[in-house]
Amino acid sequence: MKEITVTIDYDGMKYQTNIITNKEARDEEIMKQAEDQVRKQWAG
Repeated sequence: MKEITVTIDYDGMKYQTNIITNKEARDEEIMKQAEDQVRKQWAG
């Protein structure tokens, strides 16, 4: 496992989030996880 800090542009704002993922995860998977995490945190 590894921890990665990702900056996401969501709804016109920039958010920084930490993702814990396996070492073999591709960039696309990491970005999807980060987007989902930010969306869940700021939705409704």
